[in-house]
Amino acid sequence: MDSPPRQNLGISAYAWLKHDIIRGVYPPGEKLLMSRLKERYDLGIGPLREALSQLVAERLVVAISQRGYRVASMSLAELNDIYDARSQLEAMLLKLAIERGDDSWEADILAKAHTLSKVVEVNTPDEVLDVWDTRHKAFHTAMIAGCGSQHLLQVRASLFDQAERYRHLWLRETVFSEQALEKKRLEHAALVEVVLARDAERATEMMREHLLTPVPIITDVMQRQGLL
Repeated sequence: MDSPPRQNLGISAYAWLKHDIIRGVYPPGEKLLMSRLKERYDLGIGPLREALSQLVAERLVVAISQRGYRVASMSLAELNDIYDARSQLEAMLLKLAIERGDDSWEADILAKAHTLSKVVEVNTPDEVLDVWDTRHKAFHTAMIAGCGSQHLLQVRASLFDQAERYRHLWLRETVFSEQALEKKRLEHAALVEVVLARDAERATEMMREHLLTPVPIITDVMQRQGLL
């Protein structure tokens, strides 16, 4: 079978490596040895360098002058900065969406909320996490999709990428706890109600609070796991 084009190899390397960094296969500060990466992903140096360069741009990997690459460190200062920025931006985008969103925007919010709330039969804990996380992201994206600004949505996507490692710590504490999931279901239902009522002031306040709730949970996990 023919080898995939170089570009596709680069995309594959990027996706695999990013997934492993987010999931903690490579902990903060670990040096990413090219020999180990080649063996793990069965890829050449070219696609791996492309992937690493992209992850440097996303601040998940740090380039060491003449010495290769290492996984970026994690800190409480970065955690708080990223989540504060995300909560402020998401609130602004939601306000714009409430002002500009149409009937199809409202319908998509209801559809994504329904899908997120459904119980899905899956085989493994990792699948539970992946399914819930995918639907959770889709729900929040639907909320702000009516904002009408692709540039602001790109900024949001960049912040989301930078938050992924921290979010994963929160996800593992939340998705496997029925009590924590029920709390999220109630928060989401309340958000949908005020957004569809077009109550921008209340909705933006609730969104900021909602997006900041993971911070103390992540802080606790980082302390327990010695990531500070």
